[in-house]
Amino acid sequence: MTMPPPQSPGSYGPPQPPPPHGGQQYAPRPGQPPYPPQAYPPQPWPGHGGWAQPPMAPPPRKRRTGLVVGIVAGSLAGLCLIGFSVNALMDAQDVASGSGFPEARYRLTVPQTMLDGRFTLAQDLSQTQGKAALDGTYDPKIRAPKPAVGQYTAGSAEELSALVLSGMYGQFKDPASARRKMMDGAAESQGATLAVPAREITPAGSGITVTCQVLTSSQDGATTTLPMCAWADENTGASVAVVTPETARQSPGSVDLDKIAATTLQVREEARRPLG
Repeated sequence: MTMPPPQSPGSYGPPQPPPPHGGQQYAPRPGQPPYPPQAYPPQPWPGHGGWAQPPMAPPPRKRRTGLVVGIVAGSLAGLCLIGFSVNALMDAQDVASGSGFPEARYRLTVPQTMLDGRFTLAQDLSQTQGKAALDGTYDPKIRAPKPAVGQYTAGSAEELSALVLSGMYGQFKDPASARRKMMDGAAESQGATLAVPAREITPAGSGITVTCQVLTSSQDGATTTLPMCAWADENTGASVAVVTPETARQSPGSVDLDKIAATTLQVREEARRPLG
């Protein structure tokens, strides 16, 4: 059997080995020097891993946490006042105790800054979400309630912290009941889960009792820990929630509620003002 003659080099030179990485080789024209093989690694579509490459990592957690903190804080405004609507029918069937309502001497404001200037007012929601939460409600133990709801922020968008003041002022015949209803209103809101039940705390040296609890909220697949406390006196009552990237990632049982209670009384000191 006759074997075919070996292939002679042509004008294009000897056969070239296959290019690396699946690249394509282009032969030069006659009279031109040969180009070296060019390799073009495959380019993955945005958001997908290429060959032998892991998928793109999700955004850093701190950025995601900042976004979630903002969403959760926005959803909190006015929620604590819903407790008065939820319990209005039950309270209307009760007879309020006591000889009369206390004198109206104080109002609740929404200052431009909070906690010694650390937080700056982002939205005054008193006449929107706050008013909507109180409209149509009736509580025989509260006279002439007016809403005071504000959302405050601190830090950058990636490391956002938020403070929400959600309350009202008027004449409160039963402050302890008002505190309970504010906590109930937040715990019964859609998307919230009560993780640490409400308990009463009297910070050292204050003589004022606040009610504190811890909720969790799920947004965009992330679970946020949300501690909050409420105070109520004869004229003012509000819940206070401070959400930071650190507290948002804490386990509910590890939250220092005594610290949140002290912060709540500082907010009260800055937001409560004499009438007139």
